[in-house]
Amino acid sequence: MSMDTKRSQILVGLYLFLVFASGVAVGGFSHWLYASKSVSASQGKLPPAEYRRQYVEEMTNRLRLNPEQVRQLSSILDQTGALYKQVYEKHRPEYRAIQDSQSQMIRAFLSPWQVAEYEQYRIEREERMKARGKKMPF
Repeated sequence: MSMDTKRSQILVGLYLFLVFASGVAVGGFSHWLYASKSVSASQGKLPPAEYRRQYVEEMTNRLRLNPEQVRQLSSILDQTGALYKQVYEKHRPEYRAIQDSQSQMIRAFLSPWQVAEYEQYRIEREERMKARGKKMPF
């Protein structure tokens, strides 16, 4: 075997190894991206009470709030929550009107059997939202 042939074989082997190694690296990185996105997407929102508890705890620890400051923070959160509820209730009829308009526009282009299926879909969707503790925005 000549020196050039041996050298060519070594280079071919090296290239094959590099191609294989880069495939493993790309595959590993792709799996990491997929797994990290899948996990973060599967985590749901916290219930409001738990979110508030964590928020108050984080504020207390990070800002070193004393008990009086924690009481004041809780009072502010209560007031803000009441204001949000007032705004929501005030605009609830508008939300409902927008939703009704959307449903009418959708029904307008559906065939009769599709309208029936659409109504069933809406009922099932509302039931799923209720089961998860979420309200419809109207």
